[in-house]
Amino acid sequence: MIGTVAALYRHPVKGFTPEPVAVAALRAHDDFPDDRLYAVENGPSGFDPAAPAFIPKTRFTVLAQIPEVARIRTRYDDGVFTAEAEGRGRAVCDLRTDAGRIAFAAWLETVLHPDHLRGPLKVVHAPGHRFMDHPQGAVSIVNLASVAALGARLGKTLDPLRFRANVYVTGWPAWAEIDFDPGLRLRLGGAEVELFKPIVRCVATHVDPATGVRDIEVVDALRTLEGHLHCGFYAHVVEGGVAAVGDAAETLVAGMAPDDADVAEARA
Repeated sequence: MIGTVAALYRHPVKGFTPEPVAVAALRAHDDFPDDRLYAVENGPSGFDPAAPAFIPKTRFTVLAQIPEVARIRTRYDDGVFTAEAEGRGRAVCDLRTDAGRIAFAAWLETVLHPDHLRGPLKVVHAPGHRFMDHPQGAVSIVNLASVAALGARLGKTLDPLRFRANVYVTGWPAWAEIDFDPGLRLRLGGAEVELFKPIVRCVATHVDPATGVRDIEVVDALRTLEGHLHCGFYAHVVEGGVAAVGDAAETLVAGMAPDDADVAEARA
């Protein structure tokens, strides 16, 4: 099955604005470039930079907890994070420094409603650590046809950015990924990834990424209309390479390189 990489996105600070990229250099056994490098803990989260480990997303300023985060427009440029909010001006902070992380947390406390704050805000980071929703969720992939099909059943247009994926694929049949088995490999441009698990969706998808308003109960729609809670899947990079918008997104035989798959088909 061959589709096309329609879009690539990174999320440098967990929960904040997705940023489109034209090209992603995927490295074997690594995460999507510049994705979830930082997070903002909402009160003490238990995260220890000296011994970084997975922390549930509910400990951070994410859309599932604070929908208004979507109204903050952010941009990341080699460590420098720019954030803007209507009526609150702009913050430009170098998140590579203690001072920059403190400055962004202080600005954010003036933007978010006090009722949403469980304690002091703090930007957390550790070299090599990523703040993923799943401890092994290196790269997330969403089938745009599935998003469109769900929207059609709801009679609404669903913005795919509700699903905060790294890779959006077009050209696959709607919900084709439901039949993908763990271990299935995909060729994304010059890289190869291996399917790990389907993504179980949460109430973060209820939030309109443009307005920061909870307007569509996507989780309930998945359950009642499709009979599952999945949209997209997590994958691990098994063969490094460059993936670019417009590249092929091709399913491969599990555990086999493309040439080997061709040989197997010819012998069948």
